Amino acid sequence: MRPATALALAALALNLATAALYAWDKRAARLQRWRVSERTLLGAALLGGWPGAWASMSLVRHKTQKRSFRLRLAAITGVWLLALGAFAWLRFAPADAWPY
Repeated sequence: MRPATALALAALALNLATAALYAWDKRAARLQRWRVSERTLLGAALLGGWPGAWASMSLVRHKTQKRSFRLRLAAITGVWLLALGAFAWLRFAPADAWPY
């Protein structure tokens, strides 16, 4: 398997697992059972599951009212987008795009 394919499959698995974790926590909240900690939910997003976190929040309407949680998830998403943008720039920018 090519490295890019393996990376894409790993990212897909991580995002599906993150979405499932958010859905699990929503169900636990409804049933007044043991909950997944916010640290765990945000940790899954930080590891790379931030798209799955946003999708699950929207689909199951979980953690959408808690502003502090949304801000922390937005910060994690911003860091990831900056990192991905920097990687893309370093990997694909033409050589004459460098200022030195």
